[in-house]
Amino acid sequence: MERAMLWFKCAAVHDPVRPVLKKPAVIGWEAKQRQVDLVLERSFQGEELLRRMKDWFTADVYQVINTIHQHAKLKVVDGYDLVVETASPSELETLSRKLKEEFGQEVWVEPIPKTLLT
Repeated sequence: MERAMLWFKCAAVHDPVRPVLKKPAVIGWEAKQRQVDLVLERSFQGEELLRRMKDWFTADVYQVINTIHQHAKLKVVDGYDLVVETASPSELETLSRKLKEEFGQEVWVEPIPKTLLT
């Protein structure tokens, strides 16, 4: 298994940025006739987090998701980092080339050294 950080060019300031989950979504209820104190906290999954970043990057996130799904999975690890996960180094290299062909300098992956994954 290989993991890599997914980087984008920010649409607002054109700096390199990557999606991260700062805190889980908090969902609750409003009742008409009584108070409901039930609240659910739920982290976004990889693809869902990326879809919610729509329009914040210079590339279309839906096209990026489609390209990534051909070679890898999107995953949120440690409740914070959005990573791309492939089965092998060659698959990660193939994905990297494909992203460069389709998006130029707007989207790229940066492999995470194995020493950081332990």
